[in-house]
Amino acid sequence: QVQLVESGGGLVQPGGSLRLSCAASRIGSSIDTMAWHRQAPGKQRELVATITRGGSTNYAGSVKGRFTISRDNAKNTVFLQMNSVKPEDTAVYYCQMFTAGRNYWGQGTQVTVSS
Repeated sequence: QVQLVESGGGLVQPGGSLRLSCAASRIGSSIDTMAWHRQAPGKQRELVATITRGGSTNYAGSVKGRFTISRDNAKNTVFLQMNSVKPEDTAVYYCQMFTAGRNYWGQGTQVTVSS
């Protein structure tokens, strides 16, 4: 069974940085699109960033210029480098991977931006 395990969440001060990781295990095929989503309390889940197998990226307007998504295809891992974080970035962050016609999700990692 495919499993996505996230790490790197926590408490960070406004203006600080944080790096999230998500590693997939038991995947028998190459991964197409990888992505990060987030869900703040009382809000719908929103797409933060995507990256294709070839490295093309897209970002939500609210994070463009501050967040960077990257991936390591050999390790089936996706990263989210978060810089200049703001209190409104506080949310549970979920990774998503699409492969062999199916979507897989991580369990979520909490990111809290507060002084």
